[in-house]
Amino acid sequence: MSAFIEKVVGDIGDKKRWREHEVRVRALPSGYRSAVEALERYLLRRGVIAKGDVLVDLHVELVEVFERAASQGTPVSEVVGGDPVHFADTLLGKYAAGEWIDEERRRLVSAIADAEAENGSRS
Repeated sequence: MSAFIEKVVGDIGDKKRWREHEVRVRALPSGYRSAVEALERYLLRRGVIAKGDVLVDLHVELVEVFERAASQGTPVSEVVGGDPVHFADTLLGKYAAGEWIDEERRRLVSAIADAEAENGSRS
């Protein structure tokens, strides 16, 4: 997965930040590391398409959250809450602007409004 991310990340500065991020993840206690790795897998499978710096920022924030939790002894379950998917999607929401799906969402909303207008004009 790391080689794939480095390809996506692109820019040399972003690749450096990504490698630093990987080191930070490996330094986490095993349970926290496992949680971060699982969340990263989900986020990647979720299909996040973003510029390299945005992608790195997302993952850096994720590891920072778990570094704080580990240093304070906060259980993983308290970090992610009762719904890890909601946690991941909420985090992703902060970084998702500019995703390809945004344009599709706008198109859908517009198409529905147009369909409603057509329907309304025929009544």
